[in-house]
Amino acid sequence: MQTALAGFGLGLSLILAIGAQNAFVLRQGLVRSHVFAVCLTCALSDALLIAAGVAGFGTLTQAVPGLEWGMRLFGAAFLLWYGLRSLIAAWRGGETLRAEGSTQSLRAALLTCLALTWLNPHVYLDTVVLLGAVAAHYDDRLAFALGAMTASFVFFFTLGYGARGLSPVLARPGAWRVLDVLIGLLMLVIAGSLLLG
Repeated sequence: MQTALAGFGLGLSLILAIGAQNAFVLRQGLVRSHVFAVCLTCALSDALLIAAGVAGFGTLTQAVPGLEWGMRLFGAAFLLWYGLRSLIAAWRGGETLRAEGSTQSLRAALLTCLALTWLNPHVYLDTVVLLGAVAAHYDDRLAFALGAMTASFVFFFTLGYGARGLSPVLARPGAWRVLDVLIGLLMLVIAGSLLLG
């Protein structure tokens, strides 16, 4: 039980910071668009990556020297595109929070979610490399992995469904513009840190 709690604590601490994936989940929760599917996709993706890390996949980045840099380039390019898209949406304005309907199809939402997850090098560094390295220090690596996976499920579903509490604040177009600007700038900062880091 103590090992599972250690995995839960570390897993939760790694995904608490608002990043590209979390910002997308938050936005989907705010517009109440495909929230369950998006949260489940994020949590299952994390679970797969955690399992790979605990199983020893973290050594692959050391075995293939250019892999990490390639992941950084792909991730930065995608985040630049997504950030610019958010800034353009803020500039155009006119968006308000609608409780009904969705801003994009389920397919488009899931593809965006998968791209923000699987093209983000930080996800690999956190879930595969770091969690994999820490798990190696525990005798019961399965319990550690299950704890980290549970943290991911708890976080994403709390973020997705908890976002509804912000609905009254974001019922005004001006608030959406601020949110889109913040998300866009965050994506650009993360993309820059990938290229410079």
